[in-house]
Amino acid sequence: MIELKVEGMNCMHCVKAVTAALSGVPGVTAVEEVSLEQGTARVAGSPEPEALVAALQEAGYAAELRA
Repeated sequence: MIELKVEGMNCMHCVKAVTAALSGVPGVTAVEEVSLEQGTARVAGSPEPEALVAALQEAGYAAELRA
């Protein structure tokens, strides 16, 4: 499980956009949760973490890996 901090989400449309962006990253088997309230996203699988951050940045959201 990989967890990311996502900045810039402010509505349910953002949650759907983040989910779609993460789903398209090679190696992601599932987007487990995108929390608007907590500003986080969790994915399952074995994607490159940098690819997740890049996908979110391309979708217009600032993101970083959570330790």
